[in-house]
Amino acid sequence: MRDESTTLQVFYQNWKEYMDTVKVAIAPLTPEQLALRAAPHERSVDEIVQHIVAARADWFHDFMGEGGNEIAQFVQWNAADAPVRDAAELIEGLDKSWQFMWERLERWAPEDMQHTFPIEWRGDPYDLSRSWVVWHVLEHDLQHGGEISLTLGIHGLDAPRP
Repeated sequence: MRDESTTLQVFYQNWKEYMDTVKVAIAPLTPEQLALRAAPHERSVDEIVQHIVAARADWFHDFMGEGGNEIAQFVQWNAADAPVRDAAELIEGLDKSWQFMWERLERWAPEDMQHTFPIEWRGDPYDLSRSWVVWHVLEHDLQHGGEISLTLGIHGLDAPRP
């Protein structure tokens, strides 16, 4: 993003600031608190954070082919047998995956955002643009940030605050 005043720059900055509130909320949590769920069949707080980090890596690395092992390692954070991580590790995953995405968002010009990637979904072929992928990751972060907020609030803990 070469022009600091662009609408996209505002979106990206606010996205980061929102996710920073998530980090502030999870930083003091104990392992027991990170294991809390909104309901028995829902993900725990730590599983939600791992899912956010893994989705970022999956879309940027696996789908768009960006980066190497520094980001690929996070795809496995969403696996059923992924190890339990403490708050510091979760924050590190959020930070590293954000930095990885940010480096690309800073580099990509408008024409780069229009590049498309073929995908087949439910038997039908599609071409997804890089801009759609970025939007999808943004909306995914917001959805699951809200899920973290709800879960913490249900249990009387401080939720992310803008």
